[in-house]
Amino acid sequence: MTTTQHQREQDALEENIKIQSDPDATPIEPLESDEKGIQNSVSAIEQPSDDDLYSVFSPTQKKLIVFTASLAGFFSPLSGSIYYPALNTIAEDLGITSTKVNLTVTTYMIVQGLAPMLTAGFSDGAGRRPAYIACFIIYLAANLGLALQNNYAALLVLRCLQSGGSSGTIALANGVVGDTITSAERGSYVAFASVSSILGPTLSPILGGLLSQYWNWHGIFWFLLAFGGVFFIPLFLFFPETCRNVVGDGSIPPPKLNWNLTDKIRHENREKAGLHVDDKKQEELRKKYRLRFPNPLSTLVVLADLESALILIASGLTLSCFYAVSTGASTAFRSVYGFDDMQVALMFIPFGVGGIVSAFTTGKAVDWNYRRHAKINGFPFIKNKQQDMTEFPLEKARLEIAMPLFYLGALTILGYGWVMDKHVSLAGPIILLFVMGYALTAAFQVYNILIVDIYPGKPATASAANNIVRCEMGAATSAAIVPMTKAMGNGWAYTLLAFLLIAYSPAMLLLMKSGIKWRRAKKQKQEEQAAKIAKSTINESEKP
Repeated sequence: MTTTQHQREQDALEENIKIQSDPDATPIEPLESDEKGIQNSVSAIEQPSDDDLYSVFSPTQKKLIVFTASLAGFFSPLSGSIYYPALNTIAEDLGITSTKVNLTVTTYMIVQGLAPMLTAGFSDGAGRRPAYIACFIIYLAANLGLALQNNYAALLVLRCLQSGGSSGTIALANGVVGDTITSAERGSYVAFASVSSILGPTLSPILGGLLSQYWNWHGIFWFLLAFGGVFFIPLFLFFPETCRNVVGDGSIPPPKLNWNLTDKIRHENREKAGLHVDDKKQEELRKKYRLRFPNPLSTLVVLADLESALILIASGLTLSCFYAVSTGASTAFRSVYGFDDMQVALMFIPFGVGGIVSAFTTGKAVDWNYRRHAKINGFPFIKNKQQDMTEFPLEKARLEIAMPLFYLGALTILGYGWVMDKHVSLAGPIILLFVMGYALTAAFQVYNILIVDIYPGKPATASAANNIVRCEMGAATSAAIVPMTKAMGNGWAYTLLAFLLIAYSPAMLLLMKSGIKWRRAKKQKQEEQAAKIAKSTINESEKP
């Protein structure tokens, strides 16, 4: 690239950034390159200067951080459904009814939805590391108790404690992505971070069936204790603090409580390289740093916002259908095909494989569509610098990917219900489960990306709100699907689920059209409130 061309691109970028504060201005179209295609044509500049970096972590470090956070988020859905195959055995050993043992599943999901409200608020103020440490200490203690107990009351209470410890890790995973990844490249990372919450319910019953059959139901909790402990040790020693309210872009040394073993070395190396700590920024962050009991109202504020509510309901409907199919599969395959527990467990494999495939494709599609809309709107594409997204059509860029998947998921649910109802060849439900797993997982990932996009300052809180809706709606459909199939048959029961998805789709089309206006109005209101507070503070300080 010539110096003149580079200067022209720099000028175009500066003018476009100014345009965001001037709605009457005409955007300057970025230069196109016939050889590079869409990505370079929307990139006035790919890499900002060091002072403007959104995160000082390298791409490799960010991938490792997100991968670790994703693995941590796997423990909640893993623990939730790993003992499904052992429910009958547990009821027999403890001398209780199946209704009582099923109550431990329901209460687990209720706590799974509520606990992240506390975890997210705590982590947004005190940092991700203290939140992770607290979650895993509670989780490991609960697993130890579950492995040793032989009492129903203890089982019920400790399952709630286990859920409370593990469920916060899902919101934390998306919080970590929001800390380190910009909207321009968030698609691939958030999809990767959230897929663990999908794979758990599909893959863990297979593992639970093996442990229950060849060990005993206590062995399930011994396994979770060992697996959790092995994972927690390196997490505790090496996982860095990423919360922007604590370390900014990662260049500010964290408080001692948030340090890991490599922080001292990393910050010393930055000093040697001439990258000095911004003392003013560090002092500002230290004033905000507090270890305090979290306020769950911040999560409820997200639920009360119209745009957020529309996204969260769509996400909840998608996941509730996913959970309904997972829960109803055991009864359906046993009654239709005469499968035993292990054969039923194997039918979760195509469902899970579809989810895995979505993790490697959805994010790329989301990022591609972001670049496409950036080109259309003359919006600069900068990978490692968070931009003001007020004038960017985020909703359209994300939902254009989600909506076809949403409809595909509805169609496969409809088809699945009727092939099970008509007792067709086993190949039918296997193929439909794979496509359904892909479509529902991918759609959920896009909604997860969008909710983090519109709450860039509090990604963990936004994810906690998402968790509440999906868990509570999932608990409802999981409890309802078996009675529905008994009363209506598989065909009409799953037709009803498909109808709920399709009936809600106009709300998503409305969001695509009006979302940017709602965000603009919300930002203006926030700025007016901030101006009033600032004016009031100045007036108070000027009083004699």
